[in-house]
Amino acid sequence: MNWLTEFVRPRVRTLLGRKEAPDNLWHQCPQCQQMIFHRELEAARKVCPHCGHHMRATAQERLGWTFDDASFTRIDLPKVPADPLKFQDKKRYSDRLSDSRKKTGMDDAVLVAHGSVGGHKAVVMAMDFRFMGGSMGAAMGEALVSAARLAVLQRAALIVYTASGGARMQEGPISLMQMPRTTIAVQMVREAGLPYIVILTDPTTGGVTASFAMLGDIQIAEPNALIGFAGARVIEETIREKLPEGFQRAEYLLEHGMIDMVTPRGELTATLGRLLGLLHVPAAEPLAA
Repeated sequence: MNWLTEFVRPRVRTLLGRKEAPDNLWHQCPQCQQMIFHRELEAARKVCPHCGHHMRATAQERLGWTFDDASFTRIDLPKVPADPLKFQDKKRYSDRLSDSRKKTGMDDAVLVAHGSVGGHKAVVMAMDFRFMGGSMGAAMGEALVSAARLAVLQRAALIVYTASGGARMQEGPISLMQMPRTTIAVQMVREAGLPYIVILTDPTTGGVTASFAMLGDIQIAEPNALIGFAGARVIEETIREKLPEGFQRAEYLLEHGMIDMVTPRGELTATLGRLLGLLHVPAAEPLAA
């Protein structure tokens, strides 16, 4: 036994007091497995500096990255029945909601805010995949309707960040009814002559893709984002054919005319500002001193 390492070192650490290092100082890129210091990752907006992989972001982060000077005003969203079907599988739906609210600090999988983007008026809705996979229920339908009404009221552009696994099964037909409801909300914005811009992030699937996510006047996607309706394995089993390489990824959709552009996260804010200027969105009013 080495008495220096087995006895002396532990005694010295006990006497001096050992400082525990935080466990969130370093993050590992899920794509290239490289370690990234947390400040470097924050500065890069959660994009790996080694391989360019775009990691998933929270709704709050997306709002901060999008609005000028990270300054915006969040709006309160309408309340909906917490568990309309009294749904239960392995766990009660009400318990799942409670767990997700504690984990994320959000009421549901979406935030809505308004402010200035590139000097132009904008209402932004951002979805958060951490909250039950960003699934779409009645709360999300209410959020998009509220965002659309606010955009029309303020004569502002409506920008939506999508991140979802689809409709929320715990709300059954109520979740499916949000597909036509959100489509009507988008039409409200169009009829007012205002632009509706969608930023598709990883992943955007299911009923969200089949409704408001693919209705943008301009469709932008983050690099390599998974975008589709059904899963690739389900499609392969249905058509009994091997799908092409990169199927349902942002670059594949761009190549086949399904979206308008693939824009790295670091260039997205400037791109949105240019687009709003080209679309003649009214300038935001200066903040009161």
